[in-house]
Amino acid sequence: MKILYVSAEVVPFAKTGGLADVAGALPKAIEKLGHDIKIIMPKYGVIDEEKYKLTKLYAKIAVPVGDKIETASIYEAKLPNSKIVVYFVDNKKYFSRRGLYQEDGVDYPDNCERFSFFCRAVCELIKELKWIPDVLHCNDWQTALVIPYFKFKYDFNKTVTVYSIHNMGYLGLFPKDQIFLTGFGWKMFTYDKLEFWDQLSLAKAGLVFADIITTVSPTYAKEIQTKQSGFGLHELLLSRSDRVFGILNGIDYDIWNPATDPSIAKNFTINTIENKYLNKSALQKKNGLQIKKTVPLIGLISRLTDQKGLDILTKALEEIMKLNCQLVILGTGDKKYHKLLDEAWKKHPKQIGLNLGFDAALAELIYAGSDMFIMPSRYEPCGLGQLISFKYGTVPIVRKTGGLADTVNDYNSKMQKGDGFVFEEYTNEALFDAVKRAVLTYNKKKEWAYLMKKIMLSDYSWDVSAKKYLEIYAKRESLK
Repeated sequence: MKILYVSAEVVPFAKTGGLADVAGALPKAIEKLGHDIKIIMPKYGVIDEEKYKLTKLYAKIAVPVGDKIETASIYEAKLPNSKIVVYFVDNKKYFSRRGLYQEDGVDYPDNCERFSFFCRAVCELIKELKWIPDVLHCNDWQTALVIPYFKFKYDFNKTVTVYSIHNMGYLGLFPKDQIFLTGFGWKMFTYDKLEFWDQLSLAKAGLVFADIITTVSPTYAKEIQTKQSGFGLHELLLSRSDRVFGILNGIDYDIWNPATDPSIAKNFTINTIENKYLNKSALQKKNGLQIKKTVPLIGLISRLTDQKGLDILTKALEEIMKLNCQLVILGTGDKKYHKLLDEAWKKHPKQIGLNLGFDAALAELIYAGSDMFIMPSRYEPCGLGQLISFKYGTVPIVRKTGGLADTVNDYNSKMQKGDGFVFEEYTNEALFDAVKRAVLTYNKKKEWAYLMKKIMLSDYSWDVSAKKYLEIYAKRESLK
């Protein structure tokens, strides 16, 4: 099967979130199963050309954007640890910037034009390559326009189209007159096509026209078809429910593995789990916390936003501090949470380590050195943090939603069943109760050691998920 995978970000080349992790791992798992898969992404200014050995394939390809013609240069490289070719669409005007979609928290005002150009360039590149895929797999609003372009503007309509939703909250909304930048006119700006409350929604290009819609966990596939989680498009998704599938994300154990991770203080396995505490000591020292093995340490790596549960976490923080535990935080987000967390850190400097920013090496040390990992999300399409935590023997504390509900089962101390601490009601009281139960269990050393080893045996590799994607791709004849 020939598969074209289109993503606005791909690990290790460029990343802002979990989409990049999926785009860097799923194609490798599909390739290992014997399929011909290629990846296309923008060539951002942040990509290190020398490190990844990018070479120019085409110097100049004409790309229609609205009523004008822009040009794209195409580069190629191999996805590390694979034979997969990654194509990079370059245009200095659109992509030679400090950010992928925004700078200093502000979206680029020409994002509609930038990604209309990218999507159209994907189609023009396919023409040049003379390589028509059996399956086109697009991800999120930045790539959604490729789907109607394939169907209506190019002779690729035999290709089965797949659109993956990584977060329903991002709909790619723009002023309605920007419909002309896409190459479509007002006929496409209707409620059953790309119009959304008098705005243009690029995400709807995928939701309306894709043969298959996927999202990143079975529970989230159900949630987005409800008024509460569908962001105004639940009725559209319900009308296409026979084509909506939830497939749980995996993680790349070539990257996330405490036995080989080069960024942690001491490597460890299930048989050398005592070495985990050397990572805990390193994490405590790095954050100015008391270096003490017996004090439970909770890690948090997150965007600091309402969606990630920061509203209930900040309300619960004072009570959590009374449990004689430590908390190490890594992330950026809403300024109000920067302020609230900074105030909490100043009040509890010996219990809280605050890192407002992003540091990949520190993130890996947090996974390795924490006893628990907290994810109090309001909604969570899949979540990778809890899956990584399992591998590092770090017990998750999560809210029962989306992929968290699919992967973390509440721990029952009497029966010794479950693999984390789960709360359902979205309140600071329910969150505190889950943290309290985790701390009480932590103090039972033999039981905690059993739980750590149990979760390290969890297998969320991409192999299982890749097979499920291939099963859905194989439905192409019945869904066309």
